[in-house]
Amino acid sequence: MDLCLLRKFLQNVSDEVLSVVEELIKKSTFVLKIMTPFWETIVTKFRSHRYADCIILLLTQLETGLRKVFTTVNKCPQRFLTAESTTFYTTFDEILAKQLSDDEINNLPLFLGEPAMEFLWDFLNYQDGPRVRDHLSHGEISLNDFPKEVANQLFAFSIVLLLRFVGEDVLSVSKMLITDSITTCLSPLVYDIVCRLGFEVKESHDINNIVSQHGEVCWETIAECICYTDSGQNVDYLKSVSLLGPVCETVHTHICSLTGIQFEDQYAFWFQWTNIPELFPEIFVALKSPQPAAVPLSLMKLTSCLERALGDVFLLIGKECPFLLRDLLISKELAEVFGQSVMEILRVFIGSPCGLNLRNILWHGFVSPQEIPPKYCSMLVLLTAGLGQLLKSYLQQTNFTFIHRPFVTFTNLKELSIFPDVSDEVLSVVEELIKKSTFVLKIMTPFWETIVTKFRSHRYADCIILLLTQLETGLRKVFTTVNKCPQRFLTAESTTFYTTFDEILAKQLSDDEINNLPLFLGEPAMEFLWDFLNYQDGPRVRDHLSHGEISLNDFPKEVANQLFAFSIVLLLRFVGEDVLSVSKENASIKTLINCANCYCSQFHPLSQLKKKILYCEKSIRIWPQLPLVPVEQIQEATRLEDTPETNDCHHLIIKISSELQHYMLQGDCNLSNLLDNPPTAKWSLLLHELCNKRIRTLYCPRSVLEVLVILQKISVQCHLVSDQIIATTEIRFKQWMQKTLRSRQRQNYLRMLSRINLSFRFVLVEGSPQTAMLSIKLLCPVLQLILLLITLELVNIHTVNEKNICEYQQYLKFLKSVLQYTENLVTYSNQEKNKWDESINITHIVLVKIWAFSEKKQMLIHLAKDSPNKAIL
Repeated sequence: MDLCLLRKFLQNVSDEVLSVVEELIKKSTFVLKIMTPFWETIVTKFRSHRYADCIILLLTQLETGLRKVFTTVNKCPQRFLTAESTTFYTTFDEILAKQLSDDEINNLPLFLGEPAMEFLWDFLNYQDGPRVRDHLSHGEISLNDFPKEVANQLFAFSIVLLLRFVGEDVLSVSKMLITDSITTCLSPLVYDIVCRLGFEVKESHDINNIVSQHGEVCWETIAECICYTDSGQNVDYLKSVSLLGPVCETVHTHICSLTGIQFEDQYAFWFQWTNIPELFPEIFVALKSPQPAAVPLSLMKLTSCLERALGDVFLLIGKECPFLLRDLLISKELAEVFGQSVMEILRVFIGSPCGLNLRNILWHGFVSPQEIPPKYCSMLVLLTAGLGQLLKSYLQQTNFTFIHRPFVTFTNLKELSIFPDVSDEVLSVVEELIKKSTFVLKIMTPFWETIVTKFRSHRYADCIILLLTQLETGLRKVFTTVNKCPQRFLTAESTTFYTTFDEILAKQLSDDEINNLPLFLGEPAMEFLWDFLNYQDGPRVRDHLSHGEISLNDFPKEVANQLFAFSIVLLLRFVGEDVLSVSKENASIKTLINCANCYCSQFHPLSQLKKKILYCEKSIRIWPQLPLVPVEQIQEATRLEDTPETNDCHHLIIKISSELQHYMLQGDCNLSNLLDNPPTAKWSLLLHELCNKRIRTLYCPRSVLEVLVILQKISVQCHLVSDQIIATTEIRFKQWMQKTLRSRQRQNYLRMLSRINLSFRFVLVEGSPQTAMLSIKLLCPVLQLILLLITLELVNIHTVNEKNICEYQQYLKFLKSVLQYTENLVTYSNQEKNKWDESINITHIVLVKIWAFSEKKQMLIHLAKDSPNKAIL
């Protein structure tokens, strides 16, 4: 038996593949359910190296499965069962034959295809082949010495057969799980540019012609390596990279020859302009480090730091800094400060997809640790020092003051805390998952190992920088698999569309086909990714980090913990059932999975509106506790009675509330209570219940987002009104008690109490007058009514798509009129304005509009397709 030939046929079946097979056994129709225990034992025997046992069982199940296929494609189901003694058995002999026993053509070869049939004939029938079944069944082989090579080939072939009989979704995912023969994520051209082109020219350079003994960079020497196209107008990036290669090698040798003190003495001053000078000693150490992830991580931090600093330089002259680095590097403002030739050098390294493009291929996760030559990192360190020298000269000439923009800080960190803290126990599990999860590309394993190390040592920025790149790499792999576009996995050329987070998380592909990734990952996972990466009100972690907008030393643990915890759950999505079962036995892991499955968007405009509504509700609930003047001092207030306009407002509120009541569930808050009492706990509970309802956030159409913007503005204005009334009441009460109010201020204060209709009731306890208790009769119920109205509209927000263009425009007009009212009320309730009579007038006008629009049944709650009593569910 020629084992050398057998080794070449298929790769070894790994533990990773065995985990996939365990899932396939449950899902492939090639496996008869009654035979499942045999297949499970086959995997167990292979895993424990009992190869003869494995193949004995496997051959029986191959024959059973192929018999099922044979009888199906040849339409002879009666032949599937065991034949009687007088009848022809359906065995491998007939299954693999050209013709059936009745001389009809056997359709199985056509169905399976020639390669599969040739494999079966090779291993089972041909005299010069291994004839495995014959030798085993006749006891001609030593069971203890059965060769792994033979077992591997038959088992690998059987796996392919199992895959022939699963659904398309299972097939796609299984292919992704089994196949990790990826040796690079760089396309051939990009790989050549980054890994080979800079090494082709064999030329030595004198370091003294590149940098002086005092660390001054000679830009002219470097600029001589920049080549141009025939027209002389554009940089020839390929030739420039080739010629710069030896220069970079010389610079790298020079920097690595320095001690830490020498490096600091020679260059530290010139790094001050970056605003992160402490980064460069770290990079210096990384250049000498044996850790494979050290140089790529340093380059990512350096490019983000450099981008931020160059943006600050741009603002010396320009007004609005470009968002993208490539646009920043072609700006006339930077060319004026540093010179055109200097900017062309930078673009060869980091500013153009036609050059090395180090920034993009690193930050988008296309580069494995071994693929970035350290000499390019050394060169960028030197160029950064040289830029500092040029900037100093420019500032001396112009007398400009160089100011750094402040770093972005994450706010509302409590809102980000969805997952519990990742413990040391969980980190130990992750170290094992990295080896077993097919979400991790083998060539990227050093990055994942460094991610764990950095998290464990509290280097959270370093951890997340690497983690974001690997999330993008892993998700790109899944994306290209489920969308059947494997060509998009590699780094795109300068003329081709990159597959980055933007497309990975989009609703549609670039050709307008539906992106299948959201369906595969599920809504909670997609909402998490959009929350942390995309939504404007979210942390937008990748944007802020990659553009150098965050202080690396102050990166919050809370953000790192959430992203890392989510990534752990992703790793678990791509392991075998056995690994997943064992992992779930860990209570902490089980908690992470549950948190991930229950995740709801926190930063979508819809979610933000919910928060704003509840903030406003909390503010309004304070009104009944506001301090009021003692009874003996308010005789003047008793003469300020309700006006006809005020009474009309009361009646309108009752009518609108009664109309809304039809759309409330039975037993919900009685809206008439809003008029008779201060805000009740039941009203607050109702708003909380409505805001707790899960509403779809992913890929909201433009019409929904436009409505959400207006509703958000209304809620913000209502909150401002409430806060202003609270502040004014507290200040005026204090001034009243201290008797520091002038006559006019005193009248305005009393008018405010009257016009927002804070009516006073007094209780005598043991003969002593008590502080007046509030019963808010107008502005409070109006704000409550508006708040409830926009909450109901929010719950039914997706029905806006049922409106035609004309109805939609009318609806927007109505909402804008409510917004205008709340904006005017903010102005009138301002402490400096005190226009309380006018506030009653505009309140009456807006209530009339709300009632008129409600009568037309044009609000979203009216369009809900369910029965009226269930419209808000």
